[in-house]
Amino acid sequence: MSMNDTPSGERIHIGFFGRRNAGKSSLVNAVTDQELAVVSEQKGTTTDPVMKSMELLPLGPVLIIDTPGFDDEGTLGEKRMQKTRQVLNRTDIAILVVDAIEGLQPCDEELVDLFQKKQIPYLIVYNKSDIVHADFPLHEHEMFVSAKEKTNIHELKERIASLAKREAEEKVLVSDLVKPGSVVVLVIPIDASAPKGRIILPQQQVIRDLLEHGCMAACVRDTELPQFLEKMKPAKPDLVITDSQAFKRVAADVPADIPLTSFSILMARYKGFLDTAIAGVAAIEKLEDGSRILISEGCTHHRQCEDIGTVKIPKWLRAHTGKEIEIETTSGREFPEDLAGYDLVIHCGACMLNEKEVQYRMKTAIDQGVPFTNYGITIAQTNGILKRSVEILGKADELV
Repeated sequence: MSMNDTPSGERIHIGFFGRRNAGKSSLVNAVTDQELAVVSEQKGTTTDPVMKSMELLPLGPVLIIDTPGFDDEGTLGEKRMQKTRQVLNRTDIAILVVDAIEGLQPCDEELVDLFQKKQIPYLIVYNKSDIVHADFPLHEHEMFVSAKEKTNIHELKERIASLAKREAEEKVLVSDLVKPGSVVVLVIPIDASAPKGRIILPQQQVIRDLLEHGCMAACVRDTELPQFLEKMKPAKPDLVITDSQAFKRVAADVPADIPLTSFSILMARYKGFLDTAIAGVAAIEKLEDGSRILISEGCTHHRQCEDIGTVKIPKWLRAHTGKEIEIETTSGREFPEDLAGYDLVIHCGACMLNEKEVQYRMKTAIDQGVPFTNYGITIAQTNGILKRSVEILGKADELV
């Protein structure tokens, strides 16, 4: 991925929902002005969510999601509907496509109820207005369109943009913690688990944020950090940000008067679950033999011999607690709705997930009484440096 690309987790997720043959796929094609989705008279043509990252004016970078019909039938149909429900967990704006000939049906009303329960801004769009000239009054969140004739498509995009603006919140990863002209050292280990030929997404995002706000970013490996700090003397960096895997070594190399944190901890703040993660990490100290921990990653990748989620964190947890704990892992879009029996959920920095989905996962755990934390907070805790690593974020006083 180039540094000019907008990652999926930073795009507005727009989901199109509705019954089979309501015209969801046709409307997706009309809105995107391309043949993104397969269109057929046969019901159930869309069997799995179809996703496309694109630039959609006047919105900018978005992720369009075309979902299977919510009135699908049979065992396979139920699985497709379950996929649709999962899409809701990462949807920023929902478009309910209704066949204007038939009007709202019970399953449409069920979807509206889900939108409202999950607090998703939505529009109800009555399609096929070229066939039927409905005269029923529309509410504020309703409109008529024709995907076939491209009627009111521009107006639909404008209304989606309006909803997106209400949801938008200006966020930064790190630049609010330093001043323009500050020197920030980014510690990026290059080992067997590092992706060849590139740096990972949180590192890219931090670099871009610092550059946009007039800061100076210096990138070094953990092995060269002491040499770099020595060359800076008598000056010193205003902040050091490290990959969490190198936390212990970096903390030992960086003088105590220099602020230190990690990319993963910054991502927890950026995605809106830092406070929950800090509170949740205390559960590590209460683990017993047989305690069950779920370690969940938002992306899927080839596991290396020293993979952080399946190898390093379990090893550090067992060494820190001295307990025979049970570890289970998930990756990608898979995240269990039933967390009964788990004593702790440890999530990655979630750079590949949008905030809506991370918040859903966090709430799923908290609602079931399961502590929820993340990689960076966990690694800092097991290395005895958590207070130092969150001090620059103003969270040190919240630790027990």
